[in-house]
Amino acid sequence: MILSFLGFPRTVLAAGVAVGLGITSLSASEKGTPMSYGEARDFLAKHTQVIELKDESGARVAITPEYQGRVMTSSCDGAAGASFGFINFDYIKAGELNKHFNNYGGEERLWLSPEGGPFSLWFTPEVKKQTLADWFTPPAFNEGAWKVVPGGNKAEVRMSVPMKLSNASAANFELDAIRSVRLLKEKDLAELFGKAAAEQMTGKGVKRVAYETGNQITNRGPAMTKAKGLVSMWILGMINSGPETVVVVPYKPGSEDQLGPVVKSDYFGSVPADRLKVTPAAVLFRADAKYRAKIGVPQKRAKNVLGSIDYKNNVLTLVSFNMPADPTKELYMNNGWELPQKESYEGDVVNSYNDGPPEPGKKGFGDFYEIESLSPAKELKTGESLAHLHRTIHIQAEPAVLAQLAREILGVEWDAVRKEMLGK
Repeated sequence: MILSFLGFPRTVLAAGVAVGLGITSLSASEKGTPMSYGEARDFLAKHTQVIELKDESGARVAITPEYQGRVMTSSCDGAAGASFGFINFDYIKAGELNKHFNNYGGEERLWLSPEGGPFSLWFTPEVKKQTLADWFTPPAFNEGAWKVVPGGNKAEVRMSVPMKLSNASAANFELDAIRSVRLLKEKDLAELFGKAAAEQMTGKGVKRVAYETGNQITNRGPAMTKAKGLVSMWILGMINSGPETVVVVPYKPGSEDQLGPVVKSDYFGSVPADRLKVTPAAVLFRADAKYRAKIGVPQKRAKNVLGSIDYKNNVLTLVSFNMPADPTKELYMNNGWELPQKESYEGDVVNSYNDGPPEPGKKGFGDFYEIESLSPAKELKTGESLAHLHRTIHIQAEPAVLAQLAREILGVEWDAVRKEMLGK
């Protein structure tokens, strides 16, 4: 495994990095962006420092400390491979900050929740109805560089930043955040998904990139209380959308009388039936960036793994994260944009967002969808910390191999999902 640095301007700061042009592009229709991973990485290096993790298998991960510690994109096939992370090229080239949201893109970023409700970090106390016009991402994780922490394991990147922010109930928070990124090895995959699945992911003819972010916040202010509002960690992955991409969210089965609804789908209004379906095994959600919608699976239903299938390019994406053995005994922030809010500490454990126009005649944020996980919230005393692990794995292989992995890990049949959501 090699850790490499690319900087602004485009300067190679460590050996072992090939920074070149002339890499053959993949078309926008194939992967949602006109650049390969190498071209995307080189574009980023013109505008900001890029730290790259890579190994001999072809796995590549590009990290940008100055863009709030984001993992911007990754590849499972070296520099010429597809770039999985959505990158907002036009926004980055413009070089202008946006108080609503600095939408650089990024395959994996750290935010804090809740987004909506009486303890929202996005809306001020003066806002009586929470809408997009008054939605502002807290500067604490919308702008400013993260500091690269020296030392430790040279095969990973560690970054930190202090944060000050307030919520819609006028509570103030002071936090230290730290974030690490590392590539996962076969033994890590075996621990997560079992030996047989790990062998398939690393077998002949299979391309994969797998990485983990370790995220931690430490309370440097007064003790947090439920009455004034808590915070949790929220990991969001912006992935290039595609015309034949479906998000798959497994859930715990059981009657609604006992466990409640399987999925929350009214964040931005109702979702058309052809875009959201609940099967006995999983929630299925279109990820084509053509219709703005968000779904979530609550505490009584959530599992700690979900993913997506890109049928056009034969890519299976898996997301795994650490979740308490019984999430119903923990506090999860309610991210719904609503005042008043009935239950502020009963929320989703996983979410997925599909971008699209917020209203007729207006453009969306970009051609991406998101797979997200959330940590529980805690009444952190001064000096106490909260940690959350989030893992992203992209696998490109023949459909038969991906079908077996989808069956073993997500509990769904490859052809059945395609027929249900794509009609073929």
